[in-house]
Amino acid sequence: MEMYVSTIIILIAVALSNFLAKFVSSISKTYISLIIGIIFAAIPLINGYISKFDFEFFMAFIIAPLLFLEGQKTRSILVRKKIKSIIGTAVVLALVSAIAGLFTISQVFSLTLPFALILIAISTPTDATAMDSVSEGRKMPKRTETVLKMESLFNDASGIILLQAGVIWFKTGHLSYAKNFGVFILTAIGGALLGLLVAFIIMVCRQMIIRTRFNVTSSHLIVYFATPILIYLAAEELNLSGIIAVVSAGLIFNGEMSRSRFSSPRYLSFFNQTVNFIGDTMNGFVFVILGLSLMRIIIEKKTELTSTLEWLWMGIVIYLVSLVIRYLYAKFVTRYGQMEAISFSLGGVHGAVTLALVFSLVGQGISTHLFNLILLTETVVIILSMLTPTIVFKLILDPVQNEDDLWMNKKVVREKMVRVGIEYVSNLQISPAVKESVTFDLLDQNRNTTLRQFLKQWSGVNSKRYIFTGFQAVEERQILMNAFEEERKYLYDLIDGAALDKAKYVYDVYSELLISESLVLDSYEE
Repeated sequence: MEMYVSTIIILIAVALSNFLAKFVSSISKTYISLIIGIIFAAIPLINGYISKFDFEFFMAFIIAPLLFLEGQKTRSILVRKKIKSIIGTAVVLALVSAIAGLFTISQVFSLTLPFALILIAISTPTDATAMDSVSEGRKMPKRTETVLKMESLFNDASGIILLQAGVIWFKTGHLSYAKNFGVFILTAIGGALLGLLVAFIIMVCRQMIIRTRFNVTSSHLIVYFATPILIYLAAEELNLSGIIAVVSAGLIFNGEMSRSRFSSPRYLSFFNQTVNFIGDTMNGFVFVILGLSLMRIIIEKKTELTSTLEWLWMGIVIYLVSLVIRYLYAKFVTRYGQMEAISFSLGGVHGAVTLALVFSLVGQGISTHLFNLILLTETVVIILSMLTPTIVFKLILDPVQNEDDLWMNKKVVREKMVRVGIEYVSNLQISPAVKESVTFDLLDQNRNTTLRQFLKQWSGVNSKRYIFTGFQAVEERQILMNAFEEERKYLYDLIDGAALDKAKYVYDVYSELLISESLVLDSYEE
């Protein structure tokens, strides 16, 4: 019961943050989700109803599906082209950063090497969603942006393997470099093969069913969203990398969606909308949980926070060492330009996965004092990795087109388009009730109707005034379709010869118009 209540509260927080993001466009939506999570945790009545952080649930039901969706957005050909870069960032850079950080913090803070490795390993995974939030509204160098995304998809496995090695070393006093490297190769390759194989089998089965009369959209969606969870759990059960398995599975599904768009267009349209909704909700979910967790750490660990500042200095040093190593790697190994190197070094943002790895230590023989020290240290790393690039990127990167400006451009295009449709209808000699209903529908495309007008239409539907049958129903549908055709002609003329940046928002309006037409046809079929 407690889990259900927690989920509902967090979903309310996500909905609230999405709503507030529309009013505070200058702040990234993920930061607003983070702040809402902090506020909810600070209110004892609400905080009491939210369950404690569950590492296994979080990884299997939140992170695995999110990485699966990220993998699906990535073309497999891009992964093949960037395989050298992926190995470089997810393996070589991770190991170099771990070694440099390991010896630095062990020497500076007189820590044992196993404990230092645990700290460094937890801060290895980077977060693509968190990176998007800190660079939102800024033009990232294209090559850097692609490499950072590839890195974040695959370096979680590196962090998990390093953490396992660190925990074993901490508990037994022994570290086998060859064995741990062999385990890493086995789990990574095994996870990739498992993900690819299972996803391919599921894809073939789904495509066979789509091409028969037994095709059921709801069943496909259930199978689709269950796929990353099952693959992750199966991989972990087999001691393989669940993270790499779900990313690899996502890559298979990318090719499927791009080559089966028209075999079942209604399904794909609904599928895309559903996936976007679930993905957006899960992203908000992650950052609300992150905010909740950070605030709980501050509330529950007040004694450790004030008794010593060792956790603060350790977090700062770990972040700075990582920053320097990433810059040197980008500048001298990959031969990036100055701006690309700076962007790459700052783009190693840490988020919820880092926090999840901390909580994975529960029950692994780490004392309460050391666990609290790890938790506070990694909290500093997460906060620094998000705040630093947010500030620096605003100073060094050019802004992209403001979302408000884009919305205004679309609004202007839509207003002119609607005017064309209404002008067409106003010149027709038709039933006044049909003309009023169609005019309202056309104005509603631009949300240019008042609440009073809506209530009048709502009342008319309930009193059957605007429910047409027979000839009037045919007339209403035909006039709407003709008005939409006039609007499409207007948009087509705008697109023809338009610059790429202007054509984008015209295409957005055009696609909405096509959806409106499909709704008219659907209502007729019903």
